[in-house]
Amino acid sequence: MVKKPIYFSIFILLFTLLGCAEKHTQTIRIATAANMQYAMRELIKEFSAHHKIGCDMIVSSSGKLTGQITAGAPYDIFVSADMKYPEEIFEKGLSFEKPKVYAYGQLVLWTTTDSISPTLETLKQDHIQHIAVANPKTAPYGVAAMQVLDKYDLMNDLKEKLVYGESIAQTNQFITSKAAEIGFTAKSVVLSPTMKNQGNYTEIDEKAYDRIRQGIVRIKRTDAENKNTRIFYNFIFSPEAQQILKTNGYAIP
Repeated sequence: MVKKPIYFSIFILLFTLLGCAEKHTQTIRIATAANMQYAMRELIKEFSAHHKIGCDMIVSSSGKLTGQITAGAPYDIFVSADMKYPEEIFEKGLSFEKPKVYAYGQLVLWTTTDSISPTLETLKQDHIQHIAVANPKTAPYGVAAMQVLDKYDLMNDLKEKLVYGESIAQTNQFITSKAAEIGFTAKSVVLSPTMKNQGNYTEIDEKAYDRIRQGIVRIKRTDAENKNTRIFYNFIFSPEAQQILKTNGYAIP
């Protein structure tokens, strides 16, 4: 039996390692606000159909993701639910460019109990004991909900009923599990494939809260730009991606 030269084995090993490394560099990590997780799945699917670039999605509240990025989390792109947090990232020198608005979020009042009418007047009724709201300290949709309650002078009457989720995702869990009879969430959530046709919702007048300008930035992990993040960043503003966002309940710039 003829033995293969040792350098041939070394070549195969190096080829394998380089192949793994190349595959690794083709993956980008996308820190995604909870309200955007459903739309992001569709965006990643569309993006992957045209580019050989893998995408990992990390979902949390915009505030928590900002804290993780500031602490050095290895994310490549931050897709926020507002502009405040991406601007904070930019001001700290952690992004390649200023944040840019990719969509405008819309707030709704949602219940999964068919017998409940999702209106602001309903919130004051005695059978409504728990109203789910995202934590306004970390979640932009929570801020919007607080503005609505203030505008209609409902805060004093309802403050004892409010239950706070760490993000829109946990807020949705309160509503779908009926731990809260009703709650404020993103229109994108109630239109998502997972939640569509569950319960009833009412859109909140956009004049009742500050427009939810959702921003995106590319995270500066090294001085050199990752061309794959630029490709995905540009894709978000393409007609195809903007149509996906519109279909998922966002107003587009």
